[in-house]
Amino acid sequence: MDKKGKHTHILVIRLSAMGDVAMTVPVLRALTEKYPHLQLTVLTKKPYVPIFDGMLNVEVVAADVKKQHKGLLGLWRLYQELKLIKVDAVADLHNVLRSRVLKKYFALERVPFVQLDKGRKDKKALTRNKNKVFEQLKTTHQRYADVFKRLGYTIELDQAKPLQRVQLSEKVLDLVQQDVKKWVGIAPFAAHEGKMYPLESTEEVIKKLNHTNKYKILLFGGGAKEVEILERMAKTYENALCMAGKLNLSEELQLISNLDVMLSMDSGNAHMATNYGIPVVTLWGVTHPYAGFYPFGQPIENALMADRETYPLIPTSVYGNKVPEGYENAMKTIKPEKVLEKLFYILGT
Repeated sequence: MDKKGKHTHILVIRLSAMGDVAMTVPVLRALTEKYPHLQLTVLTKKPYVPIFDGMLNVEVVAADVKKQHKGLLGLWRLYQELKLIKVDAVADLHNVLRSRVLKKYFALERVPFVQLDKGRKDKKALTRNKNKVFEQLKTTHQRYADVFKRLGYTIELDQAKPLQRVQLSEKVLDLVQQDVKKWVGIAPFAAHEGKMYPLESTEEVIKKLNHTNKYKILLFGGGAKEVEILERMAKTYENALCMAGKLNLSEELQLISNLDVMLSMDSGNAHMATNYGIPVVTLWGVTHPYAGFYPFGQPIENALMADRETYPLIPTSVYGNKVPEGYENAMKTIKPEKVLEKLFYILGT
């Protein structure tokens, strides 16, 4: 694979979703640390490009899958563009229809193309109702690492170093206003209801944090409805600030990299925070860390989970999109007091 006297160039494909894209970062960090001669080009969607800021030997190419690179013709156009950057191999960390089409195109030039094994059989066994096999599966990070191993690059994930804390821009500083208070990030939303802590419970946590007057509570989210909810909370509690709708992803990552702790659901914010070495407390409803999506390098004690004695079918799905009847309140078994206890322990107060 490694050509004499030349750097080896690998194309890395991971188009979505945000959390899955963010989970590539520790793997690529471990890879470039061990093999500094490697040049990586990541193919992802344009909104996710800032996730890779500050990474050595990593460049990013944005795929426009809704317009320019849509359909077979669009993917052929994308392939022609990728051909120009002259890659020696492709690591497909997504393994979806689009990347499988690209695999056929790259086969024309006989470029080695290794695809992610998603472990669908094991995940099905973990999430089914009957004869559930409740055990820790291989992590997504390790699945990504296995792709590179098959290309001839073995990596030790415990060698992955966090990204450097990013200096805050004037815009972000003006919004947040620096002071002596510790910064607590809270990201209460997720793609599916089954992964979301009840908003009244989240508000209880915010209320208690606010009452101490020791913390600046920074609320993260996106979309008009979420912004409206977070703005209301920010107006209610003097130490809370709504960041949703005010920052682009690059600015949001600046801020996340400077937090003292992040409270997140099983969602992208958890992965983005852990990439900077920020302590992350995650709340788990109908999903479970056993499925392999636990934030990189975080102690498992930082995961607070719904009560499986009451809700034995957990995890009901990998993504939180399947909530069996009677499981709507599973997350209410995670008491706000427990969340606060964990946050105060990490914050040292």
